[in-house]
Amino acid sequence: MADHYVTVRVPGKVNLQLSVGPKRSDGFHEIATVFQAVSLFDDVKVTLTDETDRDQRFSIEIKADHPHGIPTDKSNLAYVAAELMYKKFDLDDALNISINKSIPVAGGMAGGSANAAGVIVALDALFSLGLSRTEMEEIGSEIGSDVPFSIAGGTAIGTGRGEQLTPALARGSYSWVFALSSNGLSTPAVYGECDRLREGMEISSPQVSESLMHALRSADAKALGKALQNDLQPAACSIRPALRLILDVGMDYGALGGIVSGSGPTVAFLAEDEDHALDLVVALTSSGVVGNVVRASGPVVGATVIDR
Repeated sequence: MADHYVTVRVPGKVNLQLSVGPKRSDGFHEIATVFQAVSLFDDVKVTLTDETDRDQRFSIEIKADHPHGIPTDKSNLAYVAAELMYKKFDLDDALNISINKSIPVAGGMAGGSANAAGVIVALDALFSLGLSRTEMEEIGSEIGSDVPFSIAGGTAIGTGRGEQLTPALARGSYSWVFALSSNGLSTPAVYGECDRLREGMEISSPQVSESLMHALRSADAKALGKALQNDLQPAACSIRPALRLILDVGMDYGALGGIVSGSGPTVAFLAEDEDHALDLVVALTSSGVVGNVVRASGPVVGATVIDR
């Protein structure tokens, strides 16, 4: 039985725009965002096992350079996704979920959401459920705001909490450089700091930037770099002041644009092309302001079965 498995590859994301509206009555914020899936991937392998203890139905293993702080219990979104799928489709077999991580942990690139997306897609394949992509995205929206996009991939507009997706009319491929941090940031803490910084201000409903969408339609990397925006960036920099220095250094070294990815602390820089991205990696690494710098490209496809 243990030889029945499916492996799904899931991408990280960068928010090209993240506009945050006022807090809603349910405690969430209305947002308008433009997601792009990028080529930093986690591989999520789901294997049927012969475990008979229903309390130990799901086990999780993490393979990562820095696994400290990644939960392997019911608080892991991959576990949440497995529980939800089992409840919806009356599944009964025990599972081992093995996650090989390259997406930064608590880095604002939806690593946890990507793992939940991987489990949904894996279980659909493993049990031949025949779900459409849209149906899997709807299930994902019950788990977290970024899960549907991790399934969809590409470039998309997110509204509501970010879970309501519309594919974006976008052309071209983009070269990214990501300055990673060994210590993550709490998304609720960043939103809380955003509320504190904006206290007493009149906050309007968030809207997608027309200049950013025009840059994507035109495949204009320079215009896209200028149009990058994130309402959570001041809050992330308030909690982690070193982010301002990283942003300044990256721009000084010729990045087309720089932005804190999501709630941070990963900082994303847009490069002109692959050669420019490599130069930027070398410059940022030698500057000493950041320890780990990686290249990636986008957009890429969403959660995809790569082995079974």
